[in-house]
Amino acid sequence: MKIKLIDIAHGRSGDKGDAANVGIIAYDDKGYEIIEKYLTAEKVKKHFEGITLGEVERFELPNIRALNFMLHNTLGGGGTVSLKHDAQGKTLAAALLRMELEIDD
Repeated sequence: MKIKLIDIAHGRSGDKGDAANVGIIAYDDKGYEIIEKYLTAEKVKKHFEGITLGEVERFELPNIRALNFMLHNTLGGGGTVSLKHDAQGKTLAAALLRMELEIDD
């Protein structure tokens, strides 16, 4: 079964130098169980193929039903030197929320 990430979570993103920080926060406990199991660093890296050139790290924050991803080498050197349209990575959470997850019924 496929579900849209945006149907079970919301997100925030921003810059940390040349890395982008993307937080995905589930609306409820069931949503957190789903993202914890299915939203892996590997899937996020694949979703941002061609944008994220470095490692993707995943951090779990179960107390707030969230996952935080650090997307290294993503912002073209960072906000003050990058020529990218979104040098601060503010749109990356919205882009990740468009992902569909294949989950068990």
